[in-house]
Amino acid sequence: MASVEIIPFSPDLKPHFESINKEWVSQYFSLEPFDLAQLENPEDSILNKGGEIIFAQIEDDIVGTVALVPHGENSCEMIKMGVKPSAQGKGVGMILGESIIQKAKELGFSSMELYSSTKLESALRLYQKLGFKQVEVGCNPYGRCDVKMILVL
Repeated sequence: MASVEIIPFSPDLKPHFESINKEWVSQYFSLEPFDLAQLENPEDSILNKGGEIIFAQIEDDIVGTVALVPHGENSCEMIKMGVKPSAQGKGVGMILGESIIQKAKELGFSSMELYSSTKLESALRLYQKLGFKQVEVGCNPYGRCDVKMILVL
C-alpha cells in the first residue's frame, strides 16, 4: 500500500470533509442539525473556534479525515473521523487518530474526549488502541451517542 500523508485543511478539501462524513453518518444514523453545521460550514463551526481539521491522503486520493474542537482551555473533542470504505482496514484511522492527538498536544490541550456509539464497534476498538478510556456518558449533545471516552494527553 502507498504511504499515507496527513495534510491540513484547505478550502479545496472542504468537499471531502463533508462527503466522507456524510457517507458514514448516513450509513449508521441520520444526519442531525449539528452534523450539517459542522460539515457544511467547518470554518465557522470548527476552525474559527480554534479547532483543526486534517486529512489522510494516499497518492492523489483523500481517503479520510478527522477534526478537533476546543472545550475550554485544556480540553478538546475529537469529532468527525471518517475513512472511505475503500481505505478501511489499512491503518488510515490509526494514523489519523495519532495525528489529531499529536495536534492536540501541540495546541496545549491536556485531555481529549470523544462521543461514539456501540453500533460503531471498529471505531471503538480503534479509540481503545489509541489509549482512550470509556467513562460515564452523562448528558451529551448527540442523540445517537451512547459512549463517551477520554484520553489524558
